[in-house]
This record gives sequence, structure tokens and C-alpha cells, in this order.
Amino acid sequence: MTLPKWDREGAPKKPSIVGIGAQKAGTTWLSQMLSQHPQVWLPPFKEAQFFNHRFVPEHLQWLPWHFRRARQNLEKRYAAKGEALPPEMAEWLDRITRGEMFTNHWYKQVFAPAPAGTQPCDITPEYSTLPDEGVAFVETFLPQAKFIYIIRHPVDRAISQLKMNLTRKGRAPKGVAGWMAEIDDPVLYDRGDYATYVPRWTARFGPERLLILPFGAIAADPAGVMARVEAHCGLSPHSYRNLSAKVFAANAALSCPGEVRAEIRRRVEPQFAFIEATFGPEFARHIR
Repeated sequence: MTLPKWDREGAPKKPSIVGIGAQKAGTTWLSQMLSQHPQVWLPPFKEAQFFNHRFVPEHLQWLPWHFRRARQNLEKRYAAKGEALPPEMAEWLDRITRGEMFTNHWYKQVFAPAPAGTQPCDITPEYSTLPDEGVAFVETFLPQAKFIYIIRHPVDRAISQLKMNLTRKGRAPKGVAGWMAEIDDPVLYDRGDYATYVPRWTARFGPERLLILPFGAIAADPAGVMARVEAHCGLSPHSYRNLSAKVFAANAALSCPGEVRAEIRRRVEPQFAFIEATFGPEFARHIR
């Protein structure tokens, strides 16, 4: 495998492009597209998890797993090609996964390999759930960064997250009752609580800093979405591969019953009213 653009002697630096969410709303697709752009540099694993580590205590229990998995996945990716991790990447991984993590300096070390002339980029969906003091810290710590927030249909997003969680746990609910028992998890609703989280970001970042996109535009006009991202981030136009490719196909073995979908809709109904009132009916029509 070819080592991505990489400056082994690069100085620590902050990201200038940050994808903040929402979870299960196209952030992996966005990451894969931006990683192709010659003026953008992303770490070889998605999600630095810096700001939520500091401000969302309930995330602390799974963050060590996230970084262990990131390293294992990189090693597997190279091993599948019969190769070892490049020395530069192994050295960088050692530097950011050993010793004290999640300090301000550590975060800048994550983006140290970004070559001159590229914009470092962090895409971590969990950032969208930061408390107000977390967003205030982001404003101070990243005074020049541009942010991207993708809004997905609240029911579709919750079901997609539920299927992902069930797949990871190797569980398959049986019947309506089994599915109903799964949808009481508050995490399913928290990640899509746009009415709470969006105002925290828009109160501190205007449209010149924060680009908010409807999820459905990725399928309807992926090239147009990337053109908007490029304009927002000050990037030159680029021709992207696999613009229309689905990143994560739904687990065909998991089919959410209609009754369960209707109950989730009832629970998240205020989110639809918020989206239309905040962004307008045209935006609301394109969230799925």
C-alpha cells in the first residue's frame, strides 16, 4: 500500500477543517471524499475524539477501545496486502497512543504529519454532542477552523445507529416486542437531538464558519455536496472517486418493524419541527 501524503518531520498543528456530526449521517463518506483531496490531510483513522474526551465523561469508557481498534484496523489493512505498517506511521502511532493522551499538545501531534500546503482535518461525529462549555472551548481553541455538520432524518438516523449497535453486539431482536425493548436506550435519541445541540454551535459559529448540510443531498447530488464543502473550506475543485458509493450497507438480517419505527417517530417528533423551523421546508425535504 502507498503511504498517504506524510511529513515525518512535521510540526504539531491544529486542524483547520472539522466534521462534527451527526453520527450515522454520512461522516465516513465525507471523510473518504476529503481524504482524496490533495489540499486536505486526515489521520489514517477516523475520529480523534479530543473534545468529547474532555467534555463528555460518559464517552471515557469506550475511548481506549476506539484507539486500540484503530491501530488494529490499520495493521490488518496493511497485512491484507502482505505489508507491514510503514515505519513513519508506526512511529506516529506509538507517539499518539503511548503516554499521556488527549492533552492539547497530544491533539496537535495527531496532525503533525500533515504536509505543508494541506489543511489538517478531524472528523469526529461525537463533537456534535458537546455541552455548551465544550463548544465554547472549541471556539477558543480553533479560532480559524471551518466546521461541517450533516443533519439526517431523525428516525432513519436512530434506526441506523441501533442496527450498528446490535451488529457490534451480535444481537438480533425477535419480533416487535424484542425491538421495542431495544429502543429505550437514551443514546439513540441523544445523538440526533438536533434541537439541543445545533443551537449551541450556531450561537458561536455563523455560516461562514459552520456549514450545515442535509444528509439526503449526499445521495441526490454528491458532487454538489463536495462543491459546497470545497467552497466552505477554501479548497480548489477536485474530481472524486466513488462519489455515489455507500460506505456502510445496512445489515439485511435486521429489519425494524413498522410499529417500532412509528414509536421512534413519536418520540423524536419535536426534532422534525425544529429542523423545519430552523432550516426551512426545502432543507427538511432533503434530510433523507
